Amino acid sequence: MPTVSRRSAATARWHTAAQVLAVMRQHPGISRAAMAQRIGLTRGLATEVTARLRAAHLLTEEPAPLSGRGRPTTVLRPHPQGPVVLAVHLRHEEWHCAVAALDGTLGTVDIHRHDTGSPEGRSPAAVLDAIRRTVEQAYERYGHRLRAVSLAAPAAIHSGHLAQASTLGWGPVDTSVLTAGLGVPLLVGNDATLAGVAEARSGAAVTAGTALHLIVEVGVGGTLTVDGHPVTGGHGAAGEYGHLPFGDRTLACPCGARGCWDLEVDGRALARHLGEPEPGDPRRYALAVLGRTDDSAREAVAAVAASLGAGVAALVNAHDPDIVTLGGLAIPLRRAAAFGVAYRDGLMSLHRADPATIVDAVHGDDGPLQGAVVLGLDHAASEPAIADWADSHRSR
Repeated sequence: MPTVSRRSAATARWHTAAQVLAVMRQHPGISRAAMAQRIGLTRGLATEVTARLRAAHLLTEEPAPLSGRGRPTTVLRPHPQGPVVLAVHLRHEEWHCAVAALDGTLGTVDIHRHDTGSPEGRSPAAVLDAIRRTVEQAYERYGHRLRAVSLAAPAAIHSGHLAQASTLGWGPVDTSVLTAGLGVPLLVGNDATLAGVAEARSGAAVTAGTALHLIVEVGVGGTLTVDGHPVTGGHGAAGEYGHLPFGDRTLACPCGARGCWDLEVDGRALARHLGEPEPGDPRRYALAVLGRTDDSAREAVAAVAASLGAGVAALVNAHDPDIVTLGGLAIPLRRAAAFGVAYRDGLMSLHRADPATIVDAVHGDDGPLQGAVVLGLDHAASEPAIADWADSHRSR
């Protein structure tokens, strides 16, 4: 019989504890009794596991509000000296970040927003240097409690690295500088993929087994999630829906391909339909056009909405999701009548008879940030990470 290493045994010891922390994250403020029922723990085992988690400064317990007769219980909260993660969302014109404890809530922490300013300020070196300073500030404040930094970026991610951010004008970028020398893991994910994960875990798609998420910012991205986990492909680059050849083949995309869907559904497309120069900030430009009421603006919006609707139909035909969640500029674009017509016309008859429900994303513009939190906490609350934390806590 093969032997089990001491490390594997120590990690396995925290299996049930990881389940408890996962339930606490799914249901912030859950009672100990409700947690035990969800996991299938006896009262005694629930007491023993939560005691271990308290001793390791992973959670704390507070008296639950009284609700009639019966044995009093407690609610589970992150320990005030427990692990935290720093989540960062990089956008076309700005980036913002937040710190989250093990229950994933952001309500008691500051969200910092930073304008990247001029094109020079949006260079990879300048942006990463600014984010690095914030990482260092977080490390100075939280020390060993900072267990991961997770970055959501508008970029193709390949094997955990930022391979190309065409909408930013970036090629491959080494993001390891963000945590170099700090001993803190850096996790990198595509912003649209992480927004979809957030919707599947705690948003509009939380009850769906298979969900398609699409977000329009500068171009369109998204992900297919199955049971709350994204389908990432062989190298982590799946979900680059904006580079499907749904567009005009005469148009060259910054990604290097021609006819990309990206070029048909954002502010750049609206500017072309209006005969105006390509905007420096396509997202803000699109918001301005969407707020206009003149005929030319309405016609441009209708054309872009139709491109979006037809593409969504194609992806529904391909993936057969239970639900489609839309974020960013896709939310106002789907209000246009042209979106609904193009969506229905593009569906196969079997889907047209019972079309996938399309809903607005719950997390809105903060979807990628919330998804980055999920990415960080999936790491920080894993069995190996809990075992490492417990070991380091005992040594202090």
